[in-house]
Amino acid sequence: MTETLVNYIYIVSAALFILALKWMNSPASARRSVMAGELGMLLAVVGTLLKHDVVSYQWILIAFFIGSAIGAPIAYLMPMTAVPQRTALSHAFGALAAALVGTAEYYRETPHGFVMVAIVVETLLGFLTFTGSLMAFGKLQEILPQRPIVYRKQNLINFTMFAIAAGLGVRLALVPEDVWIFPIFAGLSLVFGVLLIIPIGGADMPTVIALLNSYAGLSACAMGFALNNKLLIVAGALDGSSGLILSIIMCKAMNRSFANVLFGAFGQLQAAQVKVEQRAVRSATPEEAAAILEAASSVIIVPGYGLAVAQAQHKIRELYDGLTRRGVDVKFGIHPVAGRMPGHMNVLLAEADIPYDRLFEMDDINSEFPQCDVALVIGANDVTNPAARHDKSSPIYGMPILDVDKARTVMVIKRSMNPGFAGIENELYYLDKTLMLFGDAKYFVSEVIKELPTAVRA
Repeated sequence: MTETLVNYIYIVSAALFILALKWMNSPASARRSVMAGELGMLLAVVGTLLKHDVVSYQWILIAFFIGSAIGAPIAYLMPMTAVPQRTALSHAFGALAAALVGTAEYYRETPHGFVMVAIVVETLLGFLTFTGSLMAFGKLQEILPQRPIVYRKQNLINFTMFAIAAGLGVRLALVPEDVWIFPIFAGLSLVFGVLLIIPIGGADMPTVIALLNSYAGLSACAMGFALNNKLLIVAGALDGSSGLILSIIMCKAMNRSFANVLFGAFGQLQAAQVKVEQRAVRSATPEEAAAILEAASSVIIVPGYGLAVAQAQHKIRELYDGLTRRGVDVKFGIHPVAGRMPGHMNVLLAEADIPYDRLFEMDDINSEFPQCDVALVIGANDVTNPAARHDKSSPIYGMPILDVDKARTVMVIKRSMNPGFAGIENELYYLDKTLMLFGDAKYFVSEVIKELPTAVRA
């Protein structure tokens, strides 16, 4: 009777996971998606605890309270600008949990056949995702250098290490009794995770996070086969496939391949080739920027990582409200790889309660730039560089970009003229129609708001 009830709970839980992914496709249904996912996970946990083979409720309760004591403060205290780092940590600990379960099953049962193959896959992906996600966290938090860390014959060393780990995994699957192999296999997996991520620069973190999410999901899927848990198989497969699809979308948005992201050290060589010649740019004060915005009938705001660093999303909301009350049509154009994780800009703008229907993806907004009076770029660099269209020597050549240079007037809020992650100058900044607004995004937008007429600010 209990087993039947658990199976029904698992079916409902799996359906909720699928609906959560479906509803995540639209901002309008995103909240419903989160609630469905949370309810599905709650049912999954309850169903699992009802199973007769639960080892120890006491230890589960202890872990529950410790985890809650750590997770709740993180959820409430961590700023929205740090969501990419938190996401990387979530991948790390989820993958570690899967790897440790696989390790425990190996030493407890020493299984054979297909189950042992599943444990090998589970632990390999789990351990490398754990350390890889920690490296991604370190780069996002700027504990580690954001630039690619490279050395001679790095890819050869990485491939060799992975081949050895995979070979040991095959040996374990064929002869599980060789218990001395497992610690070496696990250790190589952990080291490979580090070496896989450190050569990847900050520009590729959105794709890397999506890819690590896929690895963690596949590890959980393999764990489901090892534990004969059908819900884990479904949830892991959904997580793994959605992460992979998202990675493909991100690569397409940058016009790059998986191999180039993982092994290209993007941002390293190009940074050394930046031209040192001084070129004139036109700058403007907050007073001048406010006057231009006040006179505009349509404005497209393009957010980037600079907005996140300055935590300017709430000031952007004030600017949006003021211009909208003035009758200005304000929209937001968001590039797929803007920020440090997929959907980073959408999350930040949603935190400031900017209406969902004002957020437009690159393909939907690009046709409107030629009719736009002002394109206001905040911290977005490489995704607005016209060189991507015509300069075949550029590392970003062929990458789809936001067509901000086609607007009648372009204003760019930026701290300095330093290049972006690609390590190249942005041609946009030197156009006659472009005005550079130098300064911290939050401070500059605040000053612009002060200079707008009272009717706009009220």
